[in-house]
Amino acid sequence: MVDGLEAEPGRRPRRFRTVSEKRRIAELTFEPGASVALVARAHGVNANQVFKWRRALKRGELNECAAASTSLLPVMLSAPSVAADAQDQVDAKEPPSPAGSIHIELPCLAMISVERGADPILLRSILESLRK
Repeated sequence: MVDGLEAEPGRRPRRFRTVSEKRRIAELTFEPGASVALVARAHGVNANQVFKWRRALKRGELNECAAASTSLLPVMLSAPSVAADAQDQVDAKEPPSPAGSIHIELPCLAMISVERGADPILLRSILESLRK
């Protein structure tokens, strides 16, 4: 029986490269007179993979901050404003509407502020576009 960790005969085991390695290899291909095929061969990478890394580098996807791992972030709650409380007392006949805003900062990507009354469909489409 073949062990799942063994490589097939004639094939090299898959090598996972860090973002900084990918960026360094892609940057070498932009030097004057550089050949993507020669750079790829020198680093043991398929030339098609290097072309993919070049496109990612041009789009800014091989930056360190773009590759930072996702983690939980601190949440800050602010106290309700005094003006909002006074307005609620004046409009006692109407049910209180939810107030506040949400600020989302994605380092190296975007800063999003969502105010009360934002269109949920539009917000969903914006957040989904950031995932791509």
